[in-house]
Amino acid sequence: MGDAKRRKESLGDKYGQEENILSWLPIKKSQARQFVNLSTRGAWVGIGLLVAYWVVVRFLGPSLGWWEVN
Repeated sequence: MGDAKRRKESLGDKYGQEENILSWLPIKKSQARQFVNLSTRGAWVGIGLLVAYWVVVRFLGPSLGWWEVN
C-alpha cells in the first residue's frame, strides 16, 4: 500500500483539505499567505505616499511659498 493511500485512510474526511496554522486558530495557510502579501503591498504603498509627501513638503511647498525653509 502506498503512502498516499495510507494517509487517505488515516485522515478520512480531512484528506485533501487545507490545515489550519494552529489547531485552535481557524485561519488556513493560504489565508495567512494572502495576509502577508496584502500587508507587504500596503507597506510599499505607505512608503510611496511618504516619499511623495516628503517631496511636496521639501521641494514643492517652498517653491510655491507655502512654507519657509531656513
